[in-house]
Amino acid sequence: MNISIFGLGYVGAVSLACLARDGNNVIGVDIDPVKLELIKSGQSPVIEEGMPELMAAMAASGKVSVSQDVQHAIDNSEVSFICVGTPSQANGSQDQTAVLRLAEQLGKALASKSSHHTIVFRSTLLPGTVEGSLKSLLEQHSGKVDGRDFDICFQPEFLREGSSIKDYDNPPFTIVGANSETAHVQMQRLFGHLPGQYHRTDVKTAETVKYFCNIFHALKITFANEVARLCEGLTVDPFKVMDLICADKQLNISPAYLKPGFAFGGSCLPKDLRAMQYVAKQADIEIPMLSQVLSSNQVHLQQACKKILALGSRHIGMVGLSFKSGTDDLRESPLVDLAEYLIGKGMQLSIFDPEVNLSRLLGANKRFIEESIPHIGQLMTNDIDQLLASNKVIVLGLNDKHLVEQVLAGLTAEHTLIDLVHLKQRADVRGNYIGLCW
Repeated sequence: MNISIFGLGYVGAVSLACLARDGNNVIGVDIDPVKLELIKSGQSPVIEEGMPELMAAMAASGKVSVSQDVQHAIDNSEVSFICVGTPSQANGSQDQTAVLRLAEQLGKALASKSSHHTIVFRSTLLPGTVEGSLKSLLEQHSGKVDGRDFDICFQPEFLREGSSIKDYDNPPFTIVGANSETAHVQMQRLFGHLPGQYHRTDVKTAETVKYFCNIFHALKITFANEVARLCEGLTVDPFKVMDLICADKQLNISPAYLKPGFAFGGSCLPKDLRAMQYVAKQADIEIPMLSQVLSSNQVHLQQACKKILALGSRHIGMVGLSFKSGTDDLRESPLVDLAEYLIGKGMQLSIFDPEVNLSRLLGANKRFIEESIPHIGQLMTNDIDQLLASNKVIVLGLNDKHLVEQVLAGLTAEHTLIDLVHLKQRADVRGNYIGLCW
């Protein structure tokens, strides 16, 4: 099929590469010329396992092209995937500026197109958005009618940064919300070959499922960490407790997120919680448990701050800055928050993160570092050996195997390691070991 993808962040870039790999002709559209040039030259705009090789192969195959021209992309495709960002605003509501502006542009482009077109929203959107404001803008600016001249659908993505290609090829299920048989046939043609059950549903249900999948993941992480804090006070091993809880398979408990660890972050879980809290507030609906999840997450971050400050050392080496291993994404990273807090307390930081350093060279994350956290960017080093030699307190925030091996090899009896990831090799730690809640 001929496909266009609008927004070339993690979801858009991975979708572009995988759809082209599966034999489709794909046009990538983004307002950022840096991303377009990277893809055009066969480079990935995101740091992701397998993406450099896949993007290089797809660019060479002729299956991928890029453009900033919305009209060109619509005219030369049958299906468009919308993957632009929907971040949080200061009050917790969802910032839909990008997707609303794009819907207007898409409507104008559809006005002059004679053939049928399907628009698939993959951006996380509040329930009712697609069939509300987005449908209205598309119809208003195209002069056409949804369900007759064009179709709209919502297909939630379940891609985890760091393993997104594997997740694309092995989804837990495929969910497509659409009100048209034509749209369902097209989507099943594109994704019906993937493992996992294919679910047809209405648009609003599909929008809602995405939110509560993310919120459930956020809830599971926070639940385990609260158990860990309580167990520390009771001198009980939190991992024994959680292993027994996860042994109960009859109630459908998954162990995937039920391991005590550091605070959660990233571009999905925090903003989706805030958005649903804002909706509940507007409707005077009380959700006491969900409304406290982010507060509990912040307490967990403060737990790490207290343990670090209690050591009395002003020189701290941090290993990790992105929100989890295998990605360069700094959006709402708890390690960035931790660094900000320690700087505010007068600590002298040195920070090493191989993925973030690489992304600074490529330019994919350069703008965020330079504009949002320049003071932290200046503290980053490319030399982990120098970081270990210059700091007696080391905060381990990422659980990458190679990175852990480097840290363990450089520790001495004079070091104190603050473990935020629950090291399996705890017996190999030379010096003082301090776990977050274990």
